[in-house]
Amino acid sequence: MTEISLFPIVFYALAAVTVVSALGVAFSNNIFYSAIALMGTLLGAAGLYVMLAADFVAVVQIFVYVGGILVLTLFAINLTSRIGDVSISNRSLGRFPAFVALALSGGVMVRAIREASWNMVEVREAVPTINGIGNAFLTEYILPFELASLVLLAALVGAVVLSRKELRD
Repeated sequence: MTEISLFPIVFYALAAVTVVSALGVAFSNNIFYSAIALMGTLLGAAGLYVMLAADFVAVVQIFVYVGGILVLTLFAINLTSRIGDVSISNRSLGRFPAFVALALSGGVMVRAIREASWNMVEVREAVPTINGIGNAFLTEYILPFELASLVLLAALVGAVVLSRKELRD
């Protein structure tokens, strides 16, 4: 009896979640639901990174994109007054050219996948990369790491100063 590996099942499930969420981002009429679908897309991509043994990239994907960018986007959506009331005229005008471009690019991708020579290699054991990256950040690259943190701190202070209402009046 053959053993069923869990790896392909989890991989295809994550790929399906990522693609369905991306379609939700593209075709949702509500901007809030589109942002929630973006969360599913970003989390699905992080799961695919985990499946590829890219643990650092997966953690950065979750912290930076889901934890930072997406939360900022949701705050912007919720704090913008009446963003749901905006009506777009000629909503269906660009759909036909978009579907044509989608069909053409999809056809090119399918052709490239079918005609490519896929070299099968033996799967190696996954080695964690976070230890090496952490040691590099705290030894060889400590100065650029700290400079980047100062730039981010300056951007945060600038955003707080710009958002304070009593300073603008």
